[in-house]
Amino acid sequence: MISTLRTAAPAAVTPAPDPSQSPQNTESAVEDTLKAAADAGESFWQWFTGWPLHILIILVVGLLILALLRRVIGHVTERIATGSGTPTAEGGPAWRRYLQRTPFVEDAIAMANPLASQRRAQRARTVGSVLRSTANIVVGTIIALMILAELQVNVGPLVASAGVVGIALGFGAQALVKDFISGIFLLVEDQFGVGDVVDLGSGATGTVEEVQLRVTQVRAFDGTLWYVRNGEILRAGNMTQQWSRAVAEVRVPLDADVDTVRVALGRAADDVQADPELSPLLLEAPSVRGVDAVNDITMSFTLHAQTRPGDQWEVSRELRRRAQAELRGAGVLVPPTDVEPAVLEQPEG
Repeated sequence: MISTLRTAAPAAVTPAPDPSQSPQNTESAVEDTLKAAADAGESFWQWFTGWPLHILIILVVGLLILALLRRVIGHVTERIATGSGTPTAEGGPAWRRYLQRTPFVEDAIAMANPLASQRRAQRARTVGSVLRSTANIVVGTIIALMILAELQVNVGPLVASAGVVGIALGFGAQALVKDFISGIFLLVEDQFGVGDVVDLGSGATGTVEEVQLRVTQVRAFDGTLWYVRNGEILRAGNMTQQWSRAVAEVRVPLDADVDTVRVALGRAADDVQADPELSPLLLEAPSVRGVDAVNDITMSFTLHAQTRPGDQWEVSRELRRRAQAELRGAGVLVPPTDVEPAVLEQPEG
């Protein structure tokens, strides 16, 4: 009997297994977790494939179209500006070489008028700037309307009321409409373009950096960037269109001999004409006018020459420099002498 109790004791001490730790329950919990995760993923995917994915596709496609339009506009305008296409390798298709050749008409125009190519380049880049800004507005508006439609916003009344809004803008934003209309006429009439040196009044004088439908950006010599509204441009002075004129005013003493001065200034003009670096900038030989003005102590002479657009300032500076050297050589202008200043002695006491 004692042996029976001894053998039964261990069996009584062994704990009973926990039902919650059974393999079947563990597998069921894992399956429930996976099913919940799958349901959450499916729910998120159903939500994401709705309006968020549509909006994302609209943004991506719209930005790609905008980038493509800007690239095409830039390529076309640059090709028009340069007058030729990108050269192809030898052995390329004949039709591609034919399309990318420089047209004969452009060669004839360039030979007849060398300034036409430069003006064409400026105008092409100006139109390209306006087309890029227009593409930004049009594509951005279409993207915004499509996104509003995906968000269940009724865009029909917005589109239908565009006419009413346009009338309201016509009365409430007359200055804005005036700027846009003036910008269109600036482009059509080719008053100025990117790269031109202009005077738009009110101190806005400098190089045109960008022409838009509403404003024109002008960079002054001191670095100031002027934003001029196109509707406020009452006059536009273009200093670099077709050709320019270098003007150099020289003053000499009143008692100088006029013939001697004219001969000296003529030599200076001939030197500028013979200079290999300056002669390509000239469209005509420099000449000397007679006495233009007389005051109590000086007489004024003027040297002038027709130059390529934008090169008049360099030619004018060189004309003044050489004129001064020739006048000094002719004895009309006396070079300054080194005179020691007088020392005033202080009285004693």
